Amino acid sequence: MTTTQIKHHPETLEAVIIRFVGDSGDGMQLTGTQFSDTSAMFGNDIATFPNYPAEIRAPQGSLYGVSGFQVHIGSVEISTPGDEVDLLVAMNPAGLKTNLHAVKPGHTIIVDTDAFTKKNLEKAQYESNPLEDGSLDNYRVIEVTMTSLTKEALKDVEGLDNKSITRSKNMFALGMVYWMYDRSTDHTIEFFKKKFQSKPALIEANTKVLNTGYYFAETLELIPNAYAIAPAKMEAGTYRIIMGNTATAWGFLAASEKCGLDLFLGSYPITPASDILHELAKHQHFGVKTFQAEDEIAGITSAIGASFGGNLALTTTSGPGLALKGEALGLAMMIEMPLVVVNVQRGGPSTGLPTKTEQSDLLQTLYGRNGESPVIVIAASTPANCFDFAYEAAKLTLEHMTPVVLLTDGYIANGSAPWKIKSVKDMPEIKSKIIREAKENWHPYDRDDTTLARFWAIPGTPGLEHRVGGLEKDRVSGNVSYVPDNHEYMVNIRAEKIKRVQDAIPELKPEFVDSGDLLVVGWGGTYGSIYSAVKHVTEEGVDTIGLAHFNYINPLPKNTLDVLKRFKKVLVCELNNGQFAKVLKQHFDIEILQFNKIQGLPFGNEELVQKFKQLVK
Repeated sequence: MTTTQIKHHPETLEAVIIRFVGDSGDGMQLTGTQFSDTSAMFGNDIATFPNYPAEIRAPQGSLYGVSGFQVHIGSVEISTPGDEVDLLVAMNPAGLKTNLHAVKPGHTIIVDTDAFTKKNLEKAQYESNPLEDGSLDNYRVIEVTMTSLTKEALKDVEGLDNKSITRSKNMFALGMVYWMYDRSTDHTIEFFKKKFQSKPALIEANTKVLNTGYYFAETLELIPNAYAIAPAKMEAGTYRIIMGNTATAWGFLAASEKCGLDLFLGSYPITPASDILHELAKHQHFGVKTFQAEDEIAGITSAIGASFGGNLALTTTSGPGLALKGEALGLAMMIEMPLVVVNVQRGGPSTGLPTKTEQSDLLQTLYGRNGESPVIVIAASTPANCFDFAYEAAKLTLEHMTPVVLLTDGYIANGSAPWKIKSVKDMPEIKSKIIREAKENWHPYDRDDTTLARFWAIPGTPGLEHRVGGLEKDRVSGNVSYVPDNHEYMVNIRAEKIKRVQDAIPELKPEFVDSGDLLVVGWGGTYGSIYSAVKHVTEEGVDTIGLAHFNYINPLPKNTLDVLKRFKKVLVCELNNGQFAKVLKQHFDIEILQFNKIQGLPFGNEELVQKFKQLVK
């Protein structure tokens, strides 16, 4: 049975923020993803934020083992997963304790009372049961014996063990939330049929529990009404909801198709970048070759070899892996081969916070190699535009014959948003520097007069035999050279080649206003948070704040200084201790203010709004 026939008259809302929390084995990521996908199918604008522990399976019921998934859906523009939540679904005491602070006073909390045992309360460090001691009086608490009701619903389903039955309780919670926000269960039931097609008992069990939760919410007197969020007004086209890592992988697939080169990925698995490897491994039918290397160094050096052989080559990693790849990245820069390195940043240093977000790899990306070793550095800023900047990274590396580092982060890599599906034929042209036949007096370091990119000779092409390597090369012949003047020339021309990339990237365009009292500067994955906060302040009547968000880091857009000088104050907001602020101070002699956060979490709307208001008083 599905729920499309159910009739009720819900109250209309513009947007709602929901957070599902529980143990890492409670299926909160799946629950949140299904709610997000269903809302996307309905046409809502969406932003999501998965938040889970680094341990594969943290101790059950522990505070640090809580896994959460937040989703913000609306009929209006949605730029962030939001701050304070309207509905918290807590599957255990630890989930309630670690997330109660995020619930708006007077709003709703759904709890599985079966999980509030003495043992679980102790694990969550509760001295008394919060469901009984009055500490939740400021909230609307809906107590549900979710585990018991799930077991009751499945008592007649054959072929299930007790563990499978208990694990289905997340679908009971999802069914309740579907009713509360006027969602159909159809999409999720189709998901069950595909996921468990070889296990009909699981299809029956999950479907039954989902519908039981739905009808329980409908008949529960504590939930007097449902809420409706209308579809968002979006540009016409075909959309799907997409995660940042998936979008990154697809951007490279599109670039490979456009330029006519096979795609090679040499990579070592690392959180939170591994999903790019997983996604590309599915697409061998597109000529993709994926190699799971034994370590980070093998990953990047295999990609360099593939590039030398004429492939569009890339390697993926996170901060610790980028440190290990440093020498080989310098080699790719030295031999002037196309190579894309994707760094999905996470909390550091060292192992740090593997499943949390941060922007603290910027200086390492710019300078973390021996010698004078400049490379192109760009950064994606939303889950959806990871596609565009992966494509752009491929285009820049092939047209300028130098490595490109594409920075994303755990926040946008694991987050999701609606993405308008694109056609490869509509994507910008990619012109590689490959030469197919030898010309008279050809030399391996002949360069394009405009870009200074050297031409790309593929091994095996008659007449184009040459050597490359990490030793300095003669500016013309490519032979090993220790001549002092030649080394200085080659260092300078490689730097000039990067500088000339400014001619191929767009100028910086501030949003909201072109000049005024305060320019808020961001880069990379903080865009949604900063944009939402500037918009909030603007809608309150402050019309002197602009936003300049950087996707191109090295080189910076040509007009960067001109934009910065149009505002009385410049505030750089970033999830580190001020790394991009240091870069701007290095380049430009102007005062730079900073607002930094290093908590493994994205910026919250309210903290940004208060800072902006403080600076425009």
